[in-house]
Amino acid sequence: MRIGELADVSGVPSKTIRYYEQAGLIPEPPRTSSGYRDYPDEATTRLTFIRDAQHAGLTLAEIRGILALRDSGQAPCDHVGDLIQQHLAEINRRMAELRKTRTALRELAQRAAETDPASCTDTDICRIISTPNRHRDERTSGWPGHSTASASR
Repeated sequence: MRIGELADVSGVPSKTIRYYEQAGLIPEPPRTSSGYRDYPDEATTRLTFIRDAQHAGLTLAEIRGILALRDSGQAPCDHVGDLIQQHLAEINRRMAELRKTRTALRELAQRAAETDPASCTDTDICRIISTPNRHRDERTSGWPGHSTASASR
């Protein structure tokens, strides 16, 4: 089938199909005598897999690895399971970081509601974010991604 038909059947735009071909995710198809790409029917299955894997959060490099295993005749189930566990662990880490950030922002929102702009001095940048009576280590230690070590770099 030609690329336009494959795009219609798979729901993947022609430009993306060409990109996947260049990126090694789908094999280069044979060409017709007039030079058009002639994709086999199984290209639809492969494109559907790529789309589904991307929706699951896998990168194109990870998808390429899965496809390489399958193309070599191996079942990629163990590899896919490992990738899923890695992605879940990363999402859990990011969610924990976001919860910390939400807590910090709620505290700042409360401080903002209680701060009188008239009480700010010329030496303050913003009393909502930094309070003069707390020293640097206390301010940075509770913020995700702002440990004392990273603050000193």
